[in-house]
Amino acid sequence: MASLSAAAVRERYLRVREQAGPDVTVVAATKYVPLPELGTLVEAGVEVIGENRAQDLVAKHAVYGDAFRWHFIGHLQSNKVKVVNGLCELVHSLGSDSAARRLRVPSLLEVNLSAEGSKSGVAPEEIGDYVTQYPLIRGLMTMPPLTADAEESRPYFRRLRQLVADHGLEELSMGTSQDYRVAAEEGATLVRVGSAIFSAGQG
Repeated sequence: MASLSAAAVRERYLRVREQAGPDVTVVAATKYVPLPELGTLVEAGVEVIGENRAQDLVAKHAVYGDAFRWHFIGHLQSNKVKVVNGLCELVHSLGSDSAARRLRVPSLLEVNLSAEGSKSGVAPEEIGDYVTQYPLIRGLMTMPPLTADAEESRPYFRRLRQLVADHGLEELSMGTSQDYRVAAEEGATLVRVGSAIFSAGQG
């Protein structure tokens, strides 16, 4: 990240936005972007950033609070909800009843479509109960199994799109640097992109 100028970041950011399409919000995933480098993102015109850790969110927001729209995209522990309530406009990663009870901002329910034990999220059959109980849920999010072939993510994205429709929801957060184009083709309304914007090694 440090080796990229604001002009280079802007070029990559605009390319991602163009490839994702006008109906998709590009959330710049800043987990590996240190606080001093956020000024580069401001210069580059990045509008929405997504943080993974509550402590990083607090530190970065204290300096750049008015410069971006803030989303939380990491695993949401119930004891960190208070922080998120005060700083974010959207949470992408709601995955527990205890967090849902405390959340006061719009959220997306994380769905574990691959049933991987290492992944957070609820099972598809639990979505209905959450949506009924928590009206702040606007949509769904998923993380497909890690793969080098973006096409292998397509069935998971397609399934999530169907689940959003089945439950009368609107927002669909899916797709990261390696597969955001496929996610956009399958109806994503938000993509979470880091290395495609910030890494000099990405095309």
